Amino acid sequence: MEELEQLAKLIKRKNLSDGEIARIIGRPAERGHAGEYLAAHIFNISLQHSASTKGIDGYFNNGKLKGKTVNIKWYGKLEGLLDISSQYLPDFYLVMTGPKAPPVSSRGMTRPWTIAYVFLFETSKLIKDLATRNVKIGVATSVKGHIWEAAEIYPEQKNDLLTMSDRQKDLIALFD
Repeated sequence: MEELEQLAKLIKRKNLSDGEIARIIGRPAERGHAGEYLAAHIFNISLQHSASTKGIDGYFNNGKLKGKTVNIKWYGKLEGLLDISSQYLPDFYLVMTGPKAPPVSSRGMTRPWTIAYVFLFETSKLIKDLATRNVKIGVATSVKGHIWEAAEIYPEQKNDLLTMSDRQKDLIALFD
C-alpha cells in the first residue's frame, strides 16, 4: 500500500507539471506535441492548425527548405526506428531523440524527455533506400545506422540541408 500511496503522490505532481506544459504548448503534454512545439520554435516551422493532419506537421519558413513539408518526431531514445506512414509522406522528417540505445524491452527503463541528437531525413531518398533493401514501411521502420549518421544535424553537422546556428544548438542543448 505504501508504494501505491507514493505512486499517487508522484502522479499528482506529474499532472501538475503536465498542466503547466500544456499551458505553454497549447496542446496536451504528450512528447509528440511538445516535440512539435520545440521544433517549430527552434527551426522556424509553421505548424498545421490541426494536430491530426496526416503525415505533415508543418512547413519550414526560411532557408533552403522554405515551403517544404515536415513531419516532426521526438523519441526518448535513438533505437534506429522511425514511424513512417507510406500514405502521407512529407518532404522531410525532422527527428529529435534521446541517447543511443538498443531496441530492447522497456521493462525497468525510462524514456526521459531529452534531446541528444537531431536528424533531418529527406523522405524521397529515405524511401528509395528502404525500398532497395525491401524494408517494410510502418510504425517502427528499421533505418540503418549509416543513414541515421548521414542525416545528423546535431550535435554534429553531417547533413548540410539544414545548417543549425549557434543559437539553435544552444536551444537544443537546454533539453539534453
